[in-house]
Amino acid sequence: MGIFDTFLETLIPGNKKEDSSASSSGDLTLADIIAPSAIQVNPKSITVSGKMSRIFFVVSYPRYLNDGWMEPILNLEREMDISIVIHPIDTAYTLKKFQKKVAEVQSQINVRAEKGMVRDPQLDAAYRNLEDLRDKLQQAEEKLFDVGLYIAIYGDTEQELNETESIIKSTLDARLVYVKPAYYQQQQGFASVSPTVSDELLVHSKFNSSPLSSFFPFTSFDLTSDSGILYGINRHNSSLVLFDRFSLTNYNSVTFATSGAGKSYTTKLEILRSLMFGTEVIVIDPEKEYEYLAEATGGRFFNISLSSSNHINPFDLPEPQAGEKPGDLLRTHIIELIGLFRLMLGGLTPEEDAIIDQALRETYALKDITGEANYAHLEPPLLSDFEMVLAGMEGSESLVQRLVKYTSGTWSGFMNQPTDVNINQNFIVFSLRDMEEELKTIAMYIITNHIWTSVRRDLKKRLLVIDEAWWMLKSEDTASFLYNVAKRGRKYFLGLSTITQDVDDFLRSPYGVPMITNSSMQLLMKQSPTSVDTLQSVFNLTDEEKYLLLESGVGEGIFFAGRKHVAMKIIASYTEDQIITSDPHQILQIKDARSELENSTE
Repeated sequence: MGIFDTFLETLIPGNKKEDSSASSSGDLTLADIIAPSAIQVNPKSITVSGKMSRIFFVVSYPRYLNDGWMEPILNLEREMDISIVIHPIDTAYTLKKFQKKVAEVQSQINVRAEKGMVRDPQLDAAYRNLEDLRDKLQQAEEKLFDVGLYIAIYGDTEQELNETESIIKSTLDARLVYVKPAYYQQQQGFASVSPTVSDELLVHSKFNSSPLSSFFPFTSFDLTSDSGILYGINRHNSSLVLFDRFSLTNYNSVTFATSGAGKSYTTKLEILRSLMFGTEVIVIDPEKEYEYLAEATGGRFFNISLSSSNHINPFDLPEPQAGEKPGDLLRTHIIELIGLFRLMLGGLTPEEDAIIDQALRETYALKDITGEANYAHLEPPLLSDFEMVLAGMEGSESLVQRLVKYTSGTWSGFMNQPTDVNINQNFIVFSLRDMEEELKTIAMYIITNHIWTSVRRDLKKRLLVIDEAWWMLKSEDTASFLYNVAKRGRKYFLGLSTITQDVDDFLRSPYGVPMITNSSMQLLMKQSPTSVDTLQSVFNLTDEEKYLLLESGVGEGIFFAGRKHVAMKIIASYTEDQIITSDPHQILQIKDARSELENSTE
């Protein structure tokens, strides 16, 4: 009988060749259909239809096995098969052997005691373990089993097999679990890991029920913790993705998704659930999507535009806190304002940068604000005050001409007024939908700076959400400021959540990847084919995860928290859905229902 026939009989016990008449008639048997085209057996590997495989068996285990000790192997991104073979052992027969073994150990202990020898801890421990197991077997609390654990790895080359073998051995060696390849038994080993319920290797270790339960193979990563909010449902095992961003090394997150994938819906759901746990939330909203959520939760909504009644003075200063020097805060704020003017005026030459710096210091000095004085209760200057100082300086003509449109020209309605925005609420939304496109980046910079100034005044658990954050990464000055907030926010109990649909624009910025690395949480939702390859490279995604992002539905994606990540689906209750929906059709239905209710009450 050849190796091919032997292999078939190994895989299908009882399989016999049909008679010659069946063969001559050309009829195919099941064995003919599933049989590989070629098999080559080597001492340390077996090749089936051109695919190489190597089979191992476990020869030794530690004294104690922790639950989930197999997880690192099961979650390896390698192609492998694992077979766990369990043979029950007759309890009555085992108890007789136990009685003899217990007597032998007890005799050794007694002999050592009679000779006055030092007590042997290993013998004492063995005696206690044997007695304990014998009692449990007698009371049917435990059973004994012969257990074989076989692992088959696959590869296209010998080198690939060797690399996988090295990973598996080092991983298991660290847990004191030792494996050996089945030398000259690869064929029997291949049959033992095939789904034919056969054990050809017969390499067993004895286990009772408790340690055997640690072999349970159906494990997957989950992100269920004892505290936090519900983000969604784990698509692998339907467990809850329950997590607290404020338990991580930093509290920042990034969200990438195509338009319509559900990123705003997901963010609003997180906001709603975070508010219930006492987190203050501030949102910079470029599309007026969070207005109804602010209304439903008792928050405040500020519509920022050139004609609105809401204003923010970029010259506002943070109040010095305990241990902070007024001079250091003033110096930092002046540097931030220079970045703002660089953005407003279309760039600055080194000479203009020096003039702006001098003019800013003189403008604050006019209001008695200096690095030596406590300016906590002093009124800050306005942009028009800065223009007046700048106009009196030599070489500032071009700067003044470019600044006029912000002080008395077309764009003067937003920032040349005292601040009348109070963010001391649990939920605040700044909408920029009605702001001119040319000014959106500038407005986001000013608003974020104002929020950052307010955050440093009072230590509270806060979440700052910046939707369409790619606007701020368009300019190096705004991107640098946003990155500074991401790095320093943890000191002030602030989490920064950046959301964008323009992945390429976000990552094109020199601060894009640093923003990701400084975010302990990341959420990747449905992606377009043009951007998914970039994300695969940045996040080290497997091909399966890449295709998952391409095929994900609305509200589905991959959720990263620390070093773990899971495929997740966003789930909201009916009431939550009515508050946070971004579907225009659903929003119109809700508005019509509200109008009918108001008319009926009148």
